Amino acid sequence: MPDTIRVVDYYYTTTPDKVGEGARLLGVLRDARTNLLALSAFPSMRKTQVDFVPSDSAAFLTAAKAAKIKLSRAKKVFLIQGDDRVGAMQEILAKLASSKIGVTAIQGVSAGGGRYGAILWVDQKNIKKAATALGASTSAPSPSTPPIASTAPAW
Repeated sequence: MPDTIRVVDYYYTTTPDKVGEGARLLGVLRDARTNLLALSAFPSMRKTQVDFVPSDSAAFLTAAKAAKIKLSRAKKVFLIQGDDRVGAMQEILAKLASSKIGVTAIQGVSAGGGRYGAILWVDQKNIKKAATALGASTSAPSPSTPPIASTAPAW
């Protein structure tokens, strides 16, 4: 099966870099039954930046607003899913390099069951050019498309 590459929304917040803060943020989203496609968190200027890739932006924004979580405006990121294989991510980076598009950040993970996933950031001004280079979809999968089976926990 070929890789699925989609342009999706992401939002970020900064939070104090202290024990339990991630659990608190994710607990708020869990209680609001808000699903995430991806999550990334890393230290930034003595705080923690948390990037959220929600499956439903409207529901996510409602939950975040109710919890008084201050978010960035919507930005775009690439969500990549595919069959795990040697060189999978190199293939993607090579396509971007051949189109002279720099990568801001990338995180990949084996999803088990022979699958992998990644989130990939490029400068927002290069989203359309990168989407073309990667053959990325800019819309959500159709409702008739079954979700990929996974034993990974929902965030």
